[in-house]
Amino acid sequence: MSTATKTGVQRQIAMVLDLNKCLNCQTCTVSCKKLWNQDAGTDYAYWNNVETRPGTGYPKQWSELGGRDAQGKASRGTVPDLDTQYGRAWNFNHELVLLKPKGDRNKPKAWLRPQGGNGEGSRPTWGANWDEDQGTGTYPGDNHYFYLPRLCNHCTHPACLDACPRSAIHKRKEDGIVLVDQDRCHGYRFCAEACPYKKIYYDTQRQVATKCIFCFPRIEEGEAPACARQCPGRLRFVGYADDRDGPIWKLVEKWKVALPLHPEYGLAPNVFYVPPMSPPKLDAQGRPTDQPRIEPAYLESLFGKRVHQALATIEAERAKKKQGKPSELMDLLIAFDWNKSFAIPAQSSKQPSGQQATKK
Repeated sequence: MSTATKTGVQRQIAMVLDLNKCLNCQTCTVSCKKLWNQDAGTDYAYWNNVETRPGTGYPKQWSELGGRDAQGKASRGTVPDLDTQYGRAWNFNHELVLLKPKGDRNKPKAWLRPQGGNGEGSRPTWGANWDEDQGTGTYPGDNHYFYLPRLCNHCTHPACLDACPRSAIHKRKEDGIVLVDQDRCHGYRFCAEACPYKKIYYDTQRQVATKCIFCFPRIEEGEAPACARQCPGRLRFVGYADDRDGPIWKLVEKWKVALPLHPEYGLAPNVFYVPPMSPPKLDAQGRPTDQPRIEPAYLESLFGKRVHQALATIEAERAKKKQGKPSELMDLLIAFDWNKSFAIPAQSSKQPSGQQATKK
């Protein structure tokens, strides 16, 4: 019996992201933001974001804000603070930068207007991508970073659903997408407190929870979510977890190179990652060593112990491809034809009752 059947879900839609191909172009972030949440109360909310790792993430240090402990048990979490952990939306001095005399334009950060709108308040001290491209290590020996796109994991066992006293959160039976019924939501934010990935946001204007909806109107029509469809790096794969001809089953179950983020939380996420391969460190003479720049222990802290075997499999298959031998895994990850990255049949019967309200 499949996991989807055990949880009362007919099928589970899922996504795999190959971190070896992410360019940090933020096209996924922009496409999601433009399509779904430009309302005044969600100006700070990013259903999809791309983080620089090692780094603090968004919201700041989200993995330390609770919701689950190292044994996967529920632990008291906190709702991220809008000023210090999310960072309010920035305001920009477009007229000053573009139209004022050159002397004014040369002032430090003339493009950034103080928080508050018209000069009042102080300049922001945090925001999405604040530490972008900073990484860690010392140039040129072992400096490094990689990119980690994040969205709601549409977990098999969602902590947000369990935490809601209003039964305003549910998993759709037809595809396992986790949605908020904003007509039932009273804005208690227990969901945001419980989610260890901190991918539930709060609409400060309408006072309701808001989150990634996996572009379910597109899924119903057989189309990939906007973040996946617009990705120029072809790093996202979308399909049903039980489709043995599709990319998800092959990467997660057959080749076992796609892993969930923080599997120790015990929520069985349905967003998976192909971990990043690492160039070697350099010695004092600038010669490559046999030590990877990205510490294996750090990758294990993100993706669990299986990350080592996943990387070994990718390395072995890449070596085969270099030798001119066939490799199903490499052909799949290269994504010669982007259409094959998405295996999403249109749903024959749509159920409006499963939809997340977008306006009140």
